[in-house]
Amino acid sequence: MESISVFDMLSIGVGPSSSHTLGPWRAANTWIDKLQRLEQFTMVDSISVELYGSLSLTGKGHATDVAVIMGLLGTDPVTFPIHEISHQVEIVKSSKTLHLNSEKPIPFDFESAIRFNRKFLKFHPNGITFRATLRNGKKVSDTYYSIGGGFIVQQERKRAKRQIERFSLFPYPVEKATQLIDYCHAENLSISQLVLKNELSLRTLDRIDEKLKAIWDVMLDSMYVGCHTQGILPGGLNVRRRAFESHEKLKGDIAYTNPVEWIKAIRNTEVKFRQILKWVSCFALAVNEVNASLGRVVTAPTNGSAGVIPAVLMYYLVIENHDGNFDDIKKFLLVAGEIGSLFKKGATISAAMGGCQAEIGVSSAMAAGALTELMGGTPEQVLMAAEIAMEHHLGLTCDPIAGLVQIPCIERNAMGAIKAINACEMALDGDPKDAKIPLDKVIATMWETAKDMTTKYKETSEGGLAVQVNISDC
Repeated sequence: MESISVFDMLSIGVGPSSSHTLGPWRAANTWIDKLQRLEQFTMVDSISVELYGSLSLTGKGHATDVAVIMGLLGTDPVTFPIHEISHQVEIVKSSKTLHLNSEKPIPFDFESAIRFNRKFLKFHPNGITFRATLRNGKKVSDTYYSIGGGFIVQQERKRAKRQIERFSLFPYPVEKATQLIDYCHAENLSISQLVLKNELSLRTLDRIDEKLKAIWDVMLDSMYVGCHTQGILPGGLNVRRRAFESHEKLKGDIAYTNPVEWIKAIRNTEVKFRQILKWVSCFALAVNEVNASLGRVVTAPTNGSAGVIPAVLMYYLVIENHDGNFDDIKKFLLVAGEIGSLFKKGATISAAMGGCQAEIGVSSAMAAGALTELMGGTPEQVLMAAEIAMEHHLGLTCDPIAGLVQIPCIERNAMGAIKAINACEMALDGDPKDAKIPLDKVIATMWETAKDMTTKYKETSEGGLAVQVNISDC
């Protein structure tokens, strides 16, 4: 069994795509580390990059080429200032020189050094190969696969071997939902308490809290920025940011000066059913509008689905519990991360492997289960909520128009968040003993559906809305 931490499932990164932006960025970083480890870095004379399959077909719209450049420059996607990305890429383009790891200048023609190859490699649809020619004429290369959620692997799955070694440290190793429930019963623990015990085998409580607070801060900031930014999203579809106008209508005359005051102010607004729907949708739209503009978001479990979990957690804090605090946020994120890991182990969180059910479907299940624990649900009801949410996303395709993470991606986050809340309420009102479909079964079904789904509906922009609507129509 592979060890997957909450911080593997929830990580800070850059939009618009965890698999097509964040993954290639990290792959370039990893390749540089390998060159240095093998003492080949100083000998590099030239480099080229080849993108395969889905990375090639939707790479332009997903800013994969930009991510590759930023990774080769040695920058960190977690901390690099977002507003400087376009400037750094323009320097490389205009000078036709790339400073590898920001230290070694090498010739680099942006237009020819990054090649888009429509061929699909057998191991995974998202393949990327880095090639270098050394001073002595030797050629070296490495191929990486971006498997969703910012995860990268090589075919020999070295990372998986390391994760299996880490797994032995977990006091409660979990591969299936049934095991999770058994542990909770045996130890008389909630799911969040059990997950915390596993995390404590990897890092201290202070470090866990620090990392969870950092994740929540980025989630909150992405909602806040999205709700306070107007204009047209980049990419050519002329998609107007909608969160700003929605927020203006919802907030009325409330006063605030920062995100923390903003939460308190929203608590004082009208909360009729229609307003609740609009607030939740607004939060989700805001995050994914930030994501679509290469902003900083939390991969949860992917960038394309980054708005669902923050929107549902914000719903809890501003609608359900005005006294909600970091303890609630912590529980929510721990449960969400664990549910996400079940899907990653039993199916996939990659749209290139499973369509949008692997992104919005999984994020909705994560949010539904996490909200259910905060609302007082039992571990069984938590997993029941996650099952309901995924069940009604089964078969959802990934067909982004023009390869951009905008249409239908942004709206789908709002729908995923609303479904998560509904799934939570249905689980709380139901008896898990009467449930006909356990979570493990819906995960298995999702994976079988993913395997049956044709490639054109798996993040290739070769089917569905992507071929029915042309960029010229927008």
